[in-house]
Amino acid sequence: MELASGYLFRGLNDRQLERLSGSTASVAMEPGDVIYREGEEAEAIYVLSRGAVELVTSVNNHIELPVSIIRNPGEMFGSSALIEPHRHTLTAKCQSAGNILVIGRRALQDSMSQNHEVGLVIMTNLATYLLSRLQESRQELKIHFKTLLRSFRA
Repeated sequence: MELASGYLFRGLNDRQLERLSGSTASVAMEPGDVIYREGEEAEAIYVLSRGAVELVTSVNNHIELPVSIIRNPGEMFGSSALIEPHRHTLTAKCQSAGNILVIGRRALQDSMSQNHEVGLVIMTNLATYLLSRLQESRQELKIHFKTLLRSFRA
């Protein structure tokens, strides 16, 4: 089951995963397709089934900065759907043809409120994931700062 490999759903049992699977839709994507844009309302969580998705941030109207490429089946993106104000912080673009599973925000929120155990597992997994991303960003910032300091000293 593809959902089981997504970081949000680790720790859910087969029955819980089966219920969530009933709320998913499979969507084909082609290179260049924009799945969502930075700043748009986040209406769904996405799970890569096949292909590749690039996540980028807009520096200005003409420059996009690549942040990440999602290539592994089961990888998730679009977690802004679970966090207010429910706005995407990046743009997701299809890089190679494939499929994604789409889980609507409302269906996921309904599942979480109907079964608090499911909600606790999902939100704990989300917090763990976001904390690890924050730690990675801090490490990168330290590296860039050290490089900047070396250039001033040279």
